[in-house]
Amino acid sequence: MTKLSVNINKIATLRNARGGNLPDVVKAALDCERFGAEGITVHPRPDERHIRYQDVRDLKPVLSTEFNIEGYPSKNFIDLVISAKPAQVTLVPDPPGVLTSNAGWDTLKNKNFLMEIIQEFRKNGIRTSLFIDADNGMIRHAADTGTNRIELYTESFALNFPTDPEKAITPFISAAIMAGELGLGLNAGHDLNLENLHYFYKNIPGLLEVSIGHALVCDALYFGLENTIQLYLRQLKG
Repeated sequence: MTKLSVNINKIATLRNARGGNLPDVVKAALDCERFGAEGITVHPRPDERHIRYQDVRDLKPVLSTEFNIEGYPSKNFIDLVISAKPAQVTLVPDPPGVLTSNAGWDTLKNKNFLMEIIQEFRKNGIRTSLFIDADNGMIRHAADTGTNRIELYTESFALNFPTDPEKAITPFISAAIMAGELGLGLNAGHDLNLENLHYFYKNIPGLLEVSIGHALVCDALYFGLENTIQLYLRQLKG
């Protein structure tokens, strides 16, 4: 069974555009859970342009599903995660000013750096996942870091899916098989949507979780949040 984790960054973006607390990020997260989401994902960045560090602190005590915190492992981020103790931390190689995640880890170049950080999270009982391209070499090196899971960066799949779905999915199938052989749990995310999610889901073996934010929140503007979450959950069946 593949879980749907809803990334609520864009809800925080809307709140921050006007100031105040509308929409209420905590209420939105609880509504997502109530409507069927099996996890909540946040990605606090250093400039707090969407999710704020305080949001993380406010969300942790009230969520009943899996809490996944994404981010670059700066000292402040590591301290926040260890304090919040989410079910999962997903490490991404984003530099501070990047608009959105746009590459996976070079797990060979950063192996020692990641090993030290992952060991600290594991000591605190936090499952770790590494954001990574569908590259079997990088996945092999990811396994050496001690991470529990990887999250496949799916932008290339989403870009190529409309013209050639089979070609688009091929490297991700290979990556999923490699992850399984190495004993790594498998997550995926970035630009998955109502058009491509079911095809990805049905072709990727061992897919444990997808994290979806931008497309889902955009769809919710037209279909409503409750209906949209149900539409996405249906893509993860059959």
